[in-house]
Amino acid sequence: MTDYPADPILVLLEATPTGELAKSAAGLLGAASLIGTPVALAVTAAGRSQAIAEQAAAAGAERVLVVETEAVVARLSVPIADALAAAAAVVAPDAVLISNSMEGRDVAGRFAARTSAALAVDAVGLSRDAEGVIAHHSVYGGAYNVDSAATFGPLVVTVREGAVEARAEARPVAIETLEPQPSGKAAASIESFESVTATSTRPELKGATKVVSGGRGLGSAESFALVEQLADTLGAAIGASRAAVDAGYIPQSHQVGQTGVSVSPHLYVALGISGAIQHRAGMQTAKTIVAVNKDPDAPIFEVADFGVVGDVFTVVPQLISALAERKK
Repeated sequence: MTDYPADPILVLLEATPTGELAKSAAGLLGAASLIGTPVALAVTAAGRSQAIAEQAAAAGAERVLVVETEAVVARLSVPIADALAAAAAVVAPDAVLISNSMEGRDVAGRFAARTSAALAVDAVGLSRDAEGVIAHHSVYGGAYNVDSAATFGPLVVTVREGAVEARAEARPVAIETLEPQPSGKAAASIESFESVTATSTRPELKGATKVVSGGRGLGSAESFALVEQLADTLGAAIGASRAAVDAGYIPQSHQVGQTGVSVSPHLYVALGISGAIQHRAGMQTAKTIVAVNKDPDAPIFEVADFGVVGDVFTVVPQLISALAERKK
């Protein structure tokens, strides 16, 4: 039997269809390094395990367990849950960390139900005390910060992408192959799919370090171009409030909030966004929040680190000009 570290934290790593580690991997391994020794699990199609293991080790995995199975691209979630259960059985981790993605939440729920483990969802931080691992959450639209912990067994945690800044040191590649027994649990099957690659010069919203978002205060889809201009100047991703999405200014995929994408960037700029609690729930954990709104009583100013009371059509062009001048 392989000897594992005394304080193992099992980290489930997601992979892209092209075989690269998902962007969430670095944050998950960094979070694991804060509370123990990261041991990674990667479930991949045949022939991709070595490349994945090398990437995981470079991101800080002390050891990388790999499961090669074609079922991962044919059946939803269950093969990954099977692999996670097998890995947990041999590693005996103090906690299990999973990305708070759609697939991650599904796998986390399945694994927790199978093993009767405690489940903490959408954590924005992790720590450890004498009794074990603690997950930190921002809840009720960011109105409260709460902690959760398990009274027995390993705590299963889904971690919000971008919320943890810590990064683990690179490690030598140590790879181990697992061959879990399929559980036979019911799962949806994928009969066919078509891969569509979207190209953009801007960062992807989820996991971006800088985000510029616009709200209904922009007034029209044409005026929303002001958000794009500032985002391009800053090298930021583009977000929006639900009101802006509902008004047709921008597609729903850019919506930030309780019913959209949750982000934790280093910089979040809110333009013409009033700051409804549903929107704040998805961005309040940003490290620095800058708001521009002509209403001095707008709720967004309650969470902003820097606020400008003024017309976005006056303030933002001046800001873009000043930033462009500094780049010269």
